[in-house]
Amino acid sequence: MRKGAGGLLVAVVWAAIGTAAADGEFYVPENPRYTIVASVVDSLRFTVDKTLRPCEKGHLASISSFVDPEAAIMGWHDFGYLEGPGWAANAAGGAYEIYTFGRFLGRKEWQDKALLILDHVLDCGFIDETTGFVTPYRLTPEGIAAKKPANPFCLNYKHNNDWLCPGSMAKVAYQLLIFADELDDGRRAPRMRAAAARCAEWLCANLPAVENGWFPRRITRQGELYRKSPDGGNDPFWQTSADGLFILQLWTGLTARGAADHRERITAKTEAFMGAGGIFGSINHDTYDAHENVAYAVAFRVLREVGRVLARPDIVQFARARCLAGLEQFKMREDRNGVATKGLLYMEKSWPTSYLWENAEAALAFFECAHDLRAADAAKSAALVRDGLTILRAAAKHHHGPHGFLTEGVDWSNHVSEKHHIDGAFYGDIKYTEPFLNNQHIAEPTLFYLKRLAATRVVEAEGGAKKTEWIDAEGNVLVALPAAR
Repeated sequence: MRKGAGGLLVAVVWAAIGTAAADGEFYVPENPRYTIVASVVDSLRFTVDKTLRPCEKGHLASISSFVDPEAAIMGWHDFGYLEGPGWAANAAGGAYEIYTFGRFLGRKEWQDKALLILDHVLDCGFIDETTGFVTPYRLTPEGIAAKKPANPFCLNYKHNNDWLCPGSMAKVAYQLLIFADELDDGRRAPRMRAAAARCAEWLCANLPAVENGWFPRRITRQGELYRKSPDGGNDPFWQTSADGLFILQLWTGLTARGAADHRERITAKTEAFMGAGGIFGSINHDTYDAHENVAYAVAFRVLREVGRVLARPDIVQFARARCLAGLEQFKMREDRNGVATKGLLYMEKSWPTSYLWENAEAALAFFECAHDLRAADAAKSAALVRDGLTILRAAAKHHHGPHGFLTEGVDWSNHVSEKHHIDGAFYGDIKYTEPFLNNQHIAEPTLFYLKRLAATRVVEAEGGAKKTEWIDAEGNVLVALPAAR
């Protein structure tokens, strides 16, 4: 048997600390009949089979950023008539996940479709390759027919051009950067890297300063500060949103690859973040809370890389002790109101629904830290692996319908009301999802686990063929694929 990096040590330590699911424990066992890999396959199947259509250039675009289990477009919602690379629409990040997981599974047809989604982002007007500016959204054909706009492109999910979120723009550029790492063609990858570098330059030239030294949550197209909320009121988190972490992530990613040198800016913003004890205000554009679960997860993931690029162990330690540890407050250790919430994180106190893209990001943070600590602290590494797997196993309980749909969120407190729940249940899963985000972001942490932390073994299958099995730390076979791949 060949173990993944550190896999044998983690497995031994996990066996020593036990795996029983005690009452009040943050733990969910694997379901061998429906593994975390099967869950990802269903989510990607839903996106690929039900939510794509050809765009005007023959590439693939999303039919909507908000659909139900039958992939019907929810035009009543702000996201319903939008598509593109922006925040909840997430076309570049979604294509990256489909491509990388499709390659792991040997599903070339998924890879081909992912590249067509990427080509839509690159070729259909979202990216200004001269200035680096990224326009996040475009109205779908249904949206154009309903609203008859002079220009179908828009800067925000409210379908207007009053403001944009610079952190979300940086996130798109970073997604292009890491996707380029996975491609070996000479056509797309150079364009993607250049687009990421130019976007970073646009941000450097146009971001206005804010009082606390961090990043503004929203700005205008001209680079002016925008302090209001999307609905017009004053936003109390105009300079304390963790969405700015994505700008830091982009600068760090470019610096790590030698494509630019943003060390001075990275240092200044990191010091502002750490000097404030961490900035964890809502990343989601429509929520307002000083402590959002995904803000802690993203903060760990970004500062982990910042510490490496700057050769600053103190930053990595802060990321672990303040950011990753901060996820503890959001853990649900029981099923609430008859809903399968055990093993999930709720979003924030002001909006306690458990949304699944945030949970996926937290799982990825746990796995990355587990990978870093596997030799230095095997017991801590094993505990982090257990937390990450628990989240993915808990998420796997929330698919609905025959097509693979994964709910956007688990509403155990009836925050969004029963009219938006599956079967009208008073407490339960929301009957909508964002195809490229909440529905499928579980792909990234699952693939990280399979490639970096799971054990593998080659066994003889029926007819003498060999297959490779990926095994978790409890001995569950998560997936088996032909060995000669």
